[in-house]
Amino acid sequence: MNTEAEYKDAKRSKYALTIFHLNKVLLITLFFSFLFGTTLYGHEGMWMLGNLNKDTRKAMKQLGLKVPAEKLYNPGKPSLKDAVVSFGGFCSGVVVSEDGLVFTNHHCGFGAIQQHSSVEHDYLKDGFVARSKGEELSNPELYVRFLLSTEDVTKRVLGAVTPAMSESDRRVATDSVMLAIQGEVHAKDSSLVGVVDPYYGGNEFWLSVYRDFNDVRLVFSPPSSVGKFGWDTDNWVWPRHTGDFSVFRIYADKNNHPADYSPDNVPYHPDYVAPISLNGYKEGSFCMTLGYPGSTERYLSSFGVEEMMHGMNQAMIDVRGVKQAIWKRAMDKNEGIRIKYAAKYDESSNYWKNSIGTNQAIVKLKVLEKKRKMENSLMQWIQKTPQERDSLLHLFSSLELNYKDRKETNRAMAYFGESFMNGPELLQLALEILNFDFEAEEKYVVAKIKGVMERYANLDLDIDKDVFVAMLKEYRAKVDTTYLPEMYHTISKDYAGNERAYVDSLYAHSEITSPRGLKRFFERDTTFNIMDDPAISLGIDLIVKYFEMNQSITVPSEKITRDERLFNAAIRRMYADRDYYPDANSTMRLSFGTVCGYSPADAVDYDYYTTSKGVLEKANAHQGDSDFAVGTDVLSLLASKDFGRYADEKGDMKVCFISNNDITGGNSGSAMFNDKGELLGLAFDGNWEAMSSDIIFEPQLQRCVGVDVRYILFMIDKYAKATNLMKEFVLPSK
Repeated sequence: MNTEAEYKDAKRSKYALTIFHLNKVLLITLFFSFLFGTTLYGHEGMWMLGNLNKDTRKAMKQLGLKVPAEKLYNPGKPSLKDAVVSFGGFCSGVVVSEDGLVFTNHHCGFGAIQQHSSVEHDYLKDGFVARSKGEELSNPELYVRFLLSTEDVTKRVLGAVTPAMSESDRRVATDSVMLAIQGEVHAKDSSLVGVVDPYYGGNEFWLSVYRDFNDVRLVFSPPSSVGKFGWDTDNWVWPRHTGDFSVFRIYADKNNHPADYSPDNVPYHPDYVAPISLNGYKEGSFCMTLGYPGSTERYLSSFGVEEMMHGMNQAMIDVRGVKQAIWKRAMDKNEGIRIKYAAKYDESSNYWKNSIGTNQAIVKLKVLEKKRKMENSLMQWIQKTPQERDSLLHLFSSLELNYKDRKETNRAMAYFGESFMNGPELLQLALEILNFDFEAEEKYVVAKIKGVMERYANLDLDIDKDVFVAMLKEYRAKVDTTYLPEMYHTISKDYAGNERAYVDSLYAHSEITSPRGLKRFFERDTTFNIMDDPAISLGIDLIVKYFEMNQSITVPSEKITRDERLFNAAIRRMYADRDYYPDANSTMRLSFGTVCGYSPADAVDYDYYTTSKGVLEKANAHQGDSDFAVGTDVLSLLASKDFGRYADEKGDMKVCFISNNDITGGNSGSAMFNDKGELLGLAFDGNWEAMSSDIIFEPQLQRCVGVDVRYILFMIDKYAKATNLMKEFVLPSK
């Protein structure tokens, strides 16, 4: 499961242009349980560690947790949260050695692995192992983030808000206070990062204080036939047999403080190391995950869900499907292209399939019907409550009207973003150059330049031209002519409607199709006016067109933001005695539940774990299918059953397991702990039957898929024979 932070947030390690923003309303499943009579399961929710109340703690203990809450989160003393990191801002990870080794998913490290790969050294295909610290590979754009503490700053932030403010004025006021609070953290200690995030639709605000480490090096990666076993075919599907893990190391200066990359840096010594369990789990065993879930719209109104289905999700399905088909054909024909395009294909296809599953699940699980039933009950409560009726009587009619008013434009913006902002890489380069900040701190400028150069290293112009032509056709086919940018008029007028001729001319006349033009730009060549470059000019035209579309729906969008926030607050007032959990927003969260199987359909029962036997069976059943191709060395090792201390009580090698923990994008790489706070594995996926989980939790169906830590250690030990790494792990006797 990829979290795709480049799509949801602008992370400092990735360039992202916000395509469009869906405002969320954050409710609780207790509300649904009350309305529909369903059983409340303790595993639902993504809970803030620094705000666990008595009811939540009690529910965790009832499920089997033996660790006191202060051992999970304690700002003043080492605790379990100190072993969990945000990995690159788009995944999670867990520290597993005194010398700063971090376990995360293979797909989370995929970009770094790809950057170090070549036809001669194909670490994607063959895997990678550093036999010494000197062989570990640096990754300039990668960082890990430790949470130090959280603090409720709601009163201070909302103290700047007055009832008469418009939504835009409210946003300016709250943003200014949030920035001030963040600045105070850095001013007090320059090694700290303060981030204030909105919760509950902007009704609460919390400060998270972090410490970032920027020197993160690749240590180990299994072959992709292990780390990506099943590829697109098995993605989001249970049963899984994927060894989805990779290993990195955090480096610091000689005083154990954060430092930019330097050969003089030394392994970081963490405050807390996650203990590892070799005893595994049974059905019903307590399981909790700690990580950084990215974003959910779990309780978005039914109007917002409809917009998401037909806008963002459908645009992603349609446009990425076309783009990926072009990439895949080229990748299958050429090994060099396969390596160049592996990471971006993986990144793109992950949420393409997610969107397909989400839209299908919304229909199959009758999500809209459930939400409308909930909204009808809320409306009845508003009508019966005088103080609510006076201010909220027209809430739902306002939501319906304003979502309708922006429907077509919002949909067009979704297709526009996917087709152009996230489409041809030439346009992405143009946008990156237009957003380049020469005034930033030198190290960020250098890192940005390296990032752009990396784009060139992984770009094939012929493929990109094919993508551009396809995007032009796809966008035209999906939107009204009102939303066509000026280049379509140019194609019609100057190129007789021939998209290929237009694209060929554009690439032929642009200087930024190669690093040469970029070099002239970076060196401030006075003979080169980059604004005259046709690709840059097109980028500006597209930004202007997108801005115009966005401006045309400013009024309904601001009203939607207001109404969703008011809706959220009304629900919390309606059930003021209930225990609320906030929606995911890339901050550290705890989810908890039990290891268990499920039955997605009549006569279909899924067990709670898979074994290496399934790897052999799938490889045999899918011979000739690259998604299930496994190296003979791996097959031989698994067939030998030489599992040693990593075998379960039956002598089998468990590969993956599932729990009913809550999960979403960003949870990839999250640590999965047992009742004693010992590491069981790494979360890496959800399941196909519950793909609408970002919108609504389905307790009978939703499962969190994890790779067993014993399989991870088995591959490091028995397959790679990385004795240098094995010496770092403190492993209990079984």
